[in-house]
Amino acid sequence: MVTTRRQIDDFWALKRLAVVGVSRDPKHFSNTIWQELRQRRYEAVPVNPNATEIDGQRCYARVQDIQPPVDGVVIMTPPTATDQVVHDCSEAGVTHVWMHKGAGGGPGAVSAAAVAYCDAHGIDVVPGHCPYMFLPGTPFFHGLHGFVKKVTGSYPK
Repeated sequence: MVTTRRQIDDFWALKRLAVVGVSRDPKHFSNTIWQELRQRRYEAVPVNPNATEIDGQRCYARVQDIQPPVDGVVIMTPPTATDQVVHDCSEAGVTHVWMHKGAGGGPGAVSAAAVAYCDAHGIDVVPGHCPYMFLPGTPFFHGLHGFVKKVTGSYPK
């Protein structure tokens, strides 16, 4: 599946987003993404089955527990957990997911089975890419990451 810039823009147009896999450690990248979304005035809801609260905000164990429901989900889990997360998204009626993948070369949250499940169940999925690359005014490193993807032809069109 090829990710388009329109998919990405549609995702960021959503205002109520869950971030699944948010760490309680404020230095962890998943926590950084969640905090960034909050600073940008998204209603960012943390999801971590091992926490009831993160940074003073209620944390949910599963996407379908969130009330009121969210419009989209950023998945920051290992690929082995992503399969269950997309099933949870489907059950919750979420139709937009972003499976994080950073510059490190690993799979990030991307799972081929999870992408196939999304495709089969009408969930618009961005399978890979670091969310930071597409946020306006992103920090230098993430902008550089986006620039490299443009030069190599792997930046969404």
